[in-house]
Amino acid sequence: MSKDPAKEIIEQFWARMAANDFQAAAEYLHDDYVLEWPQSGERIRGRTNFVAINENYPAHGPWRFTVHSILVDRDQIVSDVSVTDGVISGRAITFSTIRDGKIIYQLEFWPDPFEPAAWRDEWVERI
Repeated sequence: MSKDPAKEIIEQFWARMAANDFQAAAEYLHDDYVLEWPQSGERIRGRTNFVAINENYPAHGPWRFTVHSILVDRDQIVSDVSVTDGVISGRAITFSTIRDGKIIYQLEFWPDPFEPAAWRDEWVERI
């Protein structure tokens, strides 16, 4: 674990998410927690709704998480995380704010992969 308290909170949050223990993950959320998904125009308020949406997601099996990076600037944290249930795969970029030792706010982007434009082929490498 890191020595930075904000980073430790996020690391523990993602560890609980990786264990598919959404109730335990919610223990890291502030009483006034808000999660926003701007791409779909949705806002999730509170631990109860956070747990419910995760427990009721129509997954094909347990979720597996890979944390690629966590960047910290005082109480602002950015996480880059891949998640899969074996059928569905996604990558989330999550901007988190810590207050009073808990996650009070998250802004999360789920960019879908897409085929690159052929006109760029001579200047890029496919990854």
